[in-house]
Amino acid sequence: MKYNERIREIREDNSLTQQKIADLLHIGQRTYADYESGKTRIPVDSLLILARFYDVSMDYITGASNLKSEYPKV
Repeated sequence: MKYNERIREIREDNSLTQQKIADLLHIGQRTYADYESGKTRIPVDSLLILARFYDVSMDYITGASNLKSEYPKV
């Protein structure tokens, strides 16, 4: 699964709107929609914010793994 598909799946699983996630990332809703559609690549720092927010590993959120493990605790 590609990261853009994964971030959409996770958002929908948590019953959140694109606007809510865009606000979290301090970007416009249209920009976030472009991330989910694959039109624009999401910056790594935004992926980190989303991984922490959803409490999932970077491997999972990027689609490198299908194992849904927790975000590493520091």
